[in-house]
Amino acid sequence: MADEKIQKAYHEIYAGEAKALLRLRAYARIAQREGLPQIAKLFQAIAASEEVHGIRALRGLGLLKDTEANLKKSFESEEEVAEKAYEAFIKLASDLGDNVALKIFSQSRDVEATHAQLYKRAMSHLLEDRETTYYVCDVCGYVSDGVLPEECPVCGAKKERFFKV
Repeated sequence: MADEKIQKAYHEIYAGEAKALLRLRAYARIAQREGLPQIAKLFQAIAASEEVHGIRALRGLGLLKDTEANLKKSFESEEEVAEKAYEAFIKLASDLGDNVALKIFSQSRDVEATHAQLYKRAMSHLLEDRETTYYVCDVCGYVSDGVLPEECPVCGAKKERFFKV
């Protein structure tokens, strides 16, 4: 096991790189929508670099395992986030009367719960060669397994707002 200070450094790198990756992908989408494809490519390229750094930190933390263990960890993480973290965020937004945050937190909690179910289903089919297409709502993040819904069951977005994975 690496030194505690090294582990802390890996964790900080992972957290920072994960934030940068997400931020840069969002910036790339904005640049693309604004008709600036070369700037979008720049953001995407640097995001890919940050992803490499984050994966190296995950490896240093010993958090990358085999697929079965990764599915189990992902399932547990999604359940915990849906049941604990988002519930606290929802209460905070409700207490403060922030209806926009309340809606975002509530929808995110509901989507996290569906992520957990997708992981659970994947764990039970791990040995099967099941092939599917996923559709992701670009408004709330809901993931549909194999069917493009007419409307998002979480936020009500129309099917045109889904992208295929």
